[in-house]
Amino acid sequence: MMAYALPGQKIIINQVVLDFNGTIACDGELLPGVAPRLQALATDVKLYVLTADTFGTAALACRDLPVQLMKVDQLQGGEDKERLVVRLGAEHTAAIGNGNNDVQMLTRAALGLLVLGPEGSSGRALQVADVVFSDILAALDFLLKPKRVVATLRP
Repeated sequence: MMAYALPGQKIIINQVVLDFNGTIACDGELLPGVAPRLQALATDVKLYVLTADTFGTAALACRDLPVQLMKVDQLQGGEDKERLVVRLGAEHTAAIGNGNNDVQMLTRAALGLLVLGPEGSSGRALQVADVVFSDILAALDFLLKPKRVVATLRP
């Protein structure tokens, strides 16, 4: 569990849901620096990686990571991701994504984080995100360092 104490509110995050392609991976390959940050984050929260697995590489890329890998439907992935966030408890979930099929999970989650990665980002996802990052490493560091959350999201 990670607690972020903002003035007038407290956000408790028990799990982080991450998109795979375009968020923690590019062209189906895990981005450098992601694995150690996920290892550190996993000491406090449960991690879920969601993917339609466009390149067929997600299982191999995530095999040594402390994550639960879940496949989503190629056409209904957005709904699948949203259902998982709701099932886990949206009020205690942070979601990180970059694409159109991440819009619903970013909207539902207590913290919706958008990554402007090498595969680009959806304008629709940008509109619903709580915070936008230049890359996945900055987004993961944001969660790992609670004072960054407070500094960015205080009223």
